[in-house]
Amino acid sequence: MATTKDEVEQYLKELSFKIGMWGILILDDRSKNAQSLHDLEIPPNQRKEIIAQLIPEDYYQGPLEEKMHGILPMWVFGKVVKGKEIYIKISMGHPSSQAVCISFHVAEHSIVYPFKKKKS
Repeated sequence: MATTKDEVEQYLKELSFKIGMWGILILDDRSKNAQSLHDLEIPPNQRKEIIAQLIPEDYYQGPLEEKMHGILPMWVFGKVVKGKEIYIKISMGHPSSQAVCISFHVAEHSIVYPFKKKKS
């Protein structure tokens, strides 16, 4: 069943509240995440600001089952930063703890945004 724009909006509200309350853990254990920060010349703490600015139109996929870390479902967004499309994969994490950003790197494939209006 397809995710609705209202569901994405609700997820982003809950994510914003959770980050405000518990913060966000951004995993840096993958070289492409660190390389993207270097290539874009953005400091690591700017990722939190970019994540906080996500809107439903930035939605790509989700919720997806997360198998590697055993946390709540993953949601995937895309955001253009300094002219590059960034792939952002986020989970709410465990209850009463930080949200988790698993991926934050330059997109390896074109991202399809189901809620963005197509430019004519």
